[in-house]
Amino acid sequence: MERESLKSRLGFILLSVGCAVGIGNVWRFPYVAGNYGGGLFVLFYIMFLVIMAVPILTMEFAVGRASQRSIMCAYQKIEPKNSKWHIHGYFALVGNYLLMMFYTVVGGWMLYYFYKFVAGDFEGLNKDAVSGEFDKMLSEPGTVILWTFIVIIVGFFVCSLGLQNGVERISKVMMIALFALILILAVHSLTLKGGLEGLKFYLVPNLDAVNEKGWLSVIVAAMNQSFFTLSIGIGSMMIFGSYIKKDRSLFGESLTIAGLDTCVAIIAGLIIFPACYAFGVAPDSGPSLIFITLPNVFNNMAFGRVWGALFFLFMSFAAFSTVIAVFENIISCWIDKWKLNRKLVCVINCAMLLVLSLPCVLGFNLLSGFNPLGDGSTVLDLEDFLVSNIMLPGGSIIVTLFCTSRYGWGFDNYLAEVNCGKGLKVSPKLRIYFKWVLPIIATILLVNGVVATFVK
Repeated sequence: MERESLKSRLGFILLSVGCAVGIGNVWRFPYVAGNYGGGLFVLFYIMFLVIMAVPILTMEFAVGRASQRSIMCAYQKIEPKNSKWHIHGYFALVGNYLLMMFYTVVGGWMLYYFYKFVAGDFEGLNKDAVSGEFDKMLSEPGTVILWTFIVIIVGFFVCSLGLQNGVERISKVMMIALFALILILAVHSLTLKGGLEGLKFYLVPNLDAVNEKGWLSVIVAAMNQSFFTLSIGIGSMMIFGSYIKKDRSLFGESLTIAGLDTCVAIIAGLIIFPACYAFGVAPDSGPSLIFITLPNVFNNMAFGRVWGALFFLFMSFAAFSTVIAVFENIISCWIDKWKLNRKLVCVINCAMLLVLSLPCVLGFNLLSGFNPLGDGSTVLDLEDFLVSNIMLPGGSIIVTLFCTSRYGWGFDNYLAEVNCGKGLKVSPKLRIYFKWVLPIIATILLVNGVVATFVK
């Protein structure tokens, strides 16, 4: 079976950016940046992105391109004989399923709210009524299941059309539309009366906020955000490395992808903070920001129904871009491992995800009494914890060790692959940093994530 490939470099970049750009860029990054020192946090974030997250991203791309396989089979193709690195491939596939078990549900929320703004359902509602709409949605399993299933079915339908004709073509259009939407929304927010105060809070360095939180807390928060923003550790990016040619070096491509992902995160703040400050609303983070705070802001705007619909269209594109990218990773694992037809794999996995998404949906209603991580926690929190705090940093440690250890692929092989083609190169002088510092940092993040969850 001949392996598929991407049609263009633009397709590779936009697909990779689509996988990295997600809901967290909007409901977490702006809030964390604003509360951890504004511009100083952003500077720390960019620094850690370049020195920590991007190098690990190059490793995923290098393993994918050298092996021409998904994570399930990539290690087996290039690992030393009789070694066991390929076991990580099974855990990574589980990580992709876990991610989609809750991400498709949240994507369904975005799509539902887009529909509600288009239909004008929020017009005339007061603040409490808008908040009640979110709680009402979560309490109705049928509603959430319907919109979750739409996300899953549409995602697998796109993937079933093929890599070039489905995944690449549709992701290109969607990501270009996403960038256009966020620019339109940001320009509109910046023109609101009082919006400049929000911009000041967001981007002007605030030493008082840094001193209040503590420099170490700000640095760790920036490190965490830079690490998790690129979705490294479960092979989500590795698959796109396997679809590209060797004419470009992978360090330069990784920087481009990280830069575009960061632009989306920063511009999201340009949408949120000026709008919130213009209407005297304190910006929150997480679901309450997206589904309670911002709908109330849009309700007070002129043409709020239009701006709200455009915002949730942008959020739906952000969700779908990640869903399609991760679905493609899952599909490629099945094709590589079991040599099955793409359409059959899509049908099988669509049926599986329809079932696997149900615990997250029911965690807010029928299973609301199940609090796996303590009072008030849900199934979604558990699934998110396993992916974000265990699978991603744990997988990154393994990928880093594989690419730098003489018991794995080895640094020389990694260096030859990552520097193949024109563009920025990784220096051989970074061997010690890559071999020792990167895995130690990833281990610190893993331990910190577990401790922060269980030690209150």
